[in-house]
Amino acid sequence: MSKSFIRYSTLFLSLMIGLGANNLRAQSESPKFPTKPIKLVVGFAPGGGTDSAARTIAIKVSELLGQTVVVENRAGAGGNIACEAVARATPDGYTIGLANVGSLTVNPHMPDGTSYDPLKDFEMISGGVAFSNVLVVRSDSSIKTLAEFVKVGQDKNKPLFYGSAGIGSAGHLSGELLKNSAGMTTEHINYKGGGPVMIDLLAGNITAVFASAPTAVPLVQSGKLHALAVTGSQRAKSLPDVPTVAEQGYPGYQATNWYGFIAPAKTPIAIVEKLNQAIVTALKDPQTIERLLNAGMEPDPTTPKAMREFVTKEYETWGKVVKGIKL
Repeated sequence: MSKSFIRYSTLFLSLMIGLGANNLRAQSESPKFPTKPIKLVVGFAPGGGTDSAARTIAIKVSELLGQTVVVENRAGAGGNIACEAVARATPDGYTIGLANVGSLTVNPHMPDGTSYDPLKDFEMISGGVAFSNVLVVRSDSSIKTLAEFVKVGQDKNKPLFYGSAGIGSAGHLSGELLKNSAGMTTEHINYKGGGPVMIDLLAGNITAVFASAPTAVPLVQSGKLHALAVTGSQRAKSLPDVPTVAEQGYPGYQATNWYGFIAPAKTPIAIVEKLNQAIVTALKDPQTIERLLNAGMEPDPTTPKAMREFVTKEYETWGKVVKGIKL
């Protein structure tokens, strides 16, 4: 055996040992995730659709990750306050958010805008749920159909007050779209979530609410509210007997609500992927699906890439809508 062969063999062996040591060192230095509770920030008060979805999904995600997922309600500004909190959080995976169509794709186009850029300040984790909004009135209201609602709303001498979960929310935009389509003179009342607006509707302080399905469905099923229409392109599985707005004389009308999971920008890819895996698995869990469907929501698990593509498209679509509506 030549000395040169021995020398090169020794050099190769040393190199491989060094690489192995580096790999072991990297593995030992790589932090495990998660090692403590995860905070899931939602932008609306307890009792609303976002809160309901977050708590339902968090149960299974906590089980899968082996750490508690704590839902934190930071209501206000149509979900903006919660998104701001997520955008400013340390990008380590321990603070994530469940944002809605308003806070990610509508509010940035509003006159006051947002302090965050939804396409730059967040890592997209996964889609959450999708559903229609529901136009509801009290069960004892004299308004029984969408046509009657429109007629009342066209009376310039008697304003019709409707509420939503916040300025820029899907409910707000649903109302403004119908207002413009039907030539109504309705007045929008802004609330800090689906829970508070329902309290005022049930108390008789406002006439109607464009509510998220998770908020409206239980109250419709219990007989406390009467549903006039759903705002999606198809009837809701949870309210199959309630026609869409489009079916009732306004073809092309559509306003779909959705929630998606986000993390601060620069959150490590490995952590985003682990969160995605847990959330997607939770959204495919039979018990979670049943709870969501019973609440009027349909699971919408996606890859991070697919969610980013979807949010980007929605951002462009709602930007055009907002510019065309007098707010």
